[in-house]
Amino acid sequence: MKKTFVQVIGLVMLLCLLSGCTMLPMSGLGSMLQSNSATPAGQGQNNVSQSGDTVTISREQYERYQQFDTILDMMDIVEENYYQDVDHKDLLTGAAMGSLALIDDPYTFYYTPEEYASMWEDDEGEYAGVGILISSNYSTHLCTVIRVFTGSPAEKAGVRRGDILYQVEDVQVVPETLQDAVDIMRGTPGTDVHVTFLREGEERETVMTRAVVNVNRVESGMLEDNIGYIYLYEFAGDCAEKFKEALKELEQAEMKGLIIDLRDNPGGWTADAETIADQFLDDGILYYVEYKDGTRQNTYSKKGKVDIPLVILVNENSASSAEILTGALQDRADATVVGVQSYGKGIIQAVVPVGNEGAGMQLTIAQYFTPLGNKVHGVGITPDVVVELPEGDLGIYEFGDTADPQLNRAIEVMKEKIGKE
Repeated sequence: MKKTFVQVIGLVMLLCLLSGCTMLPMSGLGSMLQSNSATPAGQGQNNVSQSGDTVTISREQYERYQQFDTILDMMDIVEENYYQDVDHKDLLTGAAMGSLALIDDPYTFYYTPEEYASMWEDDEGEYAGVGILISSNYSTHLCTVIRVFTGSPAEKAGVRRGDILYQVEDVQVVPETLQDAVDIMRGTPGTDVHVTFLREGEERETVMTRAVVNVNRVESGMLEDNIGYIYLYEFAGDCAEKFKEALKELEQAEMKGLIIDLRDNPGGWTADAETIADQFLDDGILYYVEYKDGTRQNTYSKKGKVDIPLVILVNENSASSAEILTGALQDRADATVVGVQSYGKGIIQAVVPVGNEGAGMQLTIAQYFTPLGNKVHGVGITPDVVVELPEGDLGIYEFGDTADPQLNRAIEVMKEKIGKE
């Protein structure tokens, strides 16, 4: 029985902080995923009748519910015989989590009602915590600080980009426990949290006082020779609007070329990537997705563009929507990509509400390709100009610092594009 889903808009959690998922907005799935929610095909409210305490259902529905007899039997046995009291809802939550865990896809999982609500909160760009952005790597099992927010408790404690998040209170941090660590670091402003980082193999224990953190997702400025520079940290919240504002300001300042920095950008909402890419493209395919049944769905850009030389900076942590934007501009806007091979997360997730108590789930539903048909998943975007960081260089530079070898090379490439010696 084929089930379909309707996506809702929110953020792939600043889990901002997890591993960067590419999420489709409602408009991207609405036409495909409106039918067949939890009710079997052909079964609607007219197939259920109720009289007093008796509910009559169809045979098809009855046979469907029988599939869950084993789980219900197990729950009954536990509740009746386990030596301690067990919360019935905890068992249901465990069953929900376990059913998705068997898929063995790190991007497909269950949200408890609390986690689902937190995901929406993250997209607002303000929360109470310590102020770090974390990238998790399921290959190395390391969770790395890729950004420290200005004025945050983490900045005041001396946390740096490149530090490894090692332990939060009594939780050892790996990708599978990162959400638990994030939940602990968030809390009431003015309260303390114990966090341990690794830097060059040495443990650094800190006590940080939680505070309200404002997340700025776009930073911009003018570099030498009127080269515009926009650093886009993630595709979430108001990033598309802020990007437009930054682009307009740079245009008014008579920039001659634009460097878009997507290094360490873990991804986010595809709608944001589409909006930003569309500013530099005329009408045509922006990217396309393929579903498991072979169905292909194209996403198009509209006519009307900012015609300006482009350079895009990427690294091994540039993922998902960052790769959608990079691939589109590389294929269709003559953008020169500088840096190293990107992460290679070319799959798209839908986030859907489930049940009636505020829970949700995230599910990988499709694979995407660049306008010219280049595969991204497991491959990444290949730079036109490869620039590796020197050995031992963790890439810890202030915004616009030309001591950054990758940014410096991007500036050189831009000068060549605009005819500067």
